[in-house]
Amino acid sequence: MAKYLLLKHYRGGPAPVNDTRMDQWTPEELAAHVQYMEDFAARLETTGEFIDTQALSPQGTFVRSDGEGRPPVTDGPFAETKDLIAGWMVIDVETYERALELAAELSAAPGAGGKPTQEWLEVRPFLTEMPTVTE
Repeated sequence: MAKYLLLKHYRGGPAPVNDTRMDQWTPEELAAHVQYMEDFAARLETTGEFIDTQALSPQGTFVRSDGEGRPPVTDGPFAETKDLIAGWMVIDVETYERALELAAELSAAPGAGGKPTQEWLEVRPFLTEMPTVTE
């Protein structure tokens, strides 16, 4: 089994087919989307393929070490994850092909008008061992 991160983006990747921004959806459309996600996760729990899922708040801040003293904090002008990443799901599957299959299914979550968003999801494998350095 290999773990994969299915990363949902607000923007930054190719536009989804149903490209109405989530903040313009009706409460019913939003509820249907969330229910689809919950049902999808519940089904994967029964197969042992589900690990975790989280939606992210749009609030966020960049922080870095600056040596001693108070760390610098900024809200831009950089593209920040709060503008890009909507949430994620972690799955544990037998093959990369299965990860792609599940990502495609998750991409069909309903959006505006009840139509599938057909959003692009980023599929990233977890690093299982450190890369070998050769000279």
